[in-house]
Amino acid sequence: MSTARIVVLVSGSGTNLQALLDAADDPDYGVRIVAVGADRDEIEGLARAERHGIPTFTRRVSDFETREGWDNAMATLVSWFEPDLVVCAGFMKLLGQEFLDQFVTLNTHPALCPSFPGMHGPRDALDYGVKVTGATLFVVDGGVDTGPIVAQTTVPVEADDDVESLHERIKVAERT
Repeated sequence: MSTARIVVLVSGSGTNLQALLDAADDPDYGVRIVAVGADRDEIEGLARAERHGIPTFTRRVSDFETREGWDNAMATLVSWFEPDLVVCAGFMKLLGQEFLDQFVTLNTHPALCPSFPGMHGPRDALDYGVKVTGATLFVVDGGVDTGPIVAQTTVPVEADDDVESLHERIKVAERT
């Protein structure tokens, strides 16, 4: 069995990254995380990678004159690690077309796409009154949560849910 080389991009605590790190510890999983990148400094996601001895890097959008400059820098840096796949694990920045043209990139979204795209999937699901929501794994394209769907899992909406409780249950489903 060949082992896929992946670069993981994070923006926060790295709970999805931790699930990938745990899975990658099993040689039968077929994945090796070769680097973890972020758009923010000093976040727990980077610390998780460092504790596993995985190289990390940070490129903040604010350090570049243009968004395209940031995107080009991210693409160049990621290419150094020669990944077979890029995984966005709570990465909260949109990647530009140049980046997406170079790397097959997966992302998760805390809703059942195509419903409730954008940054507030759990809130939007509650506001709409759905009884079931979930998580979607998809291939990133140039839109917002619009790429081809790879997999989905459902999460029931409980009568006493608020945004935080629903989002936490969706995060658990994302990691399985």
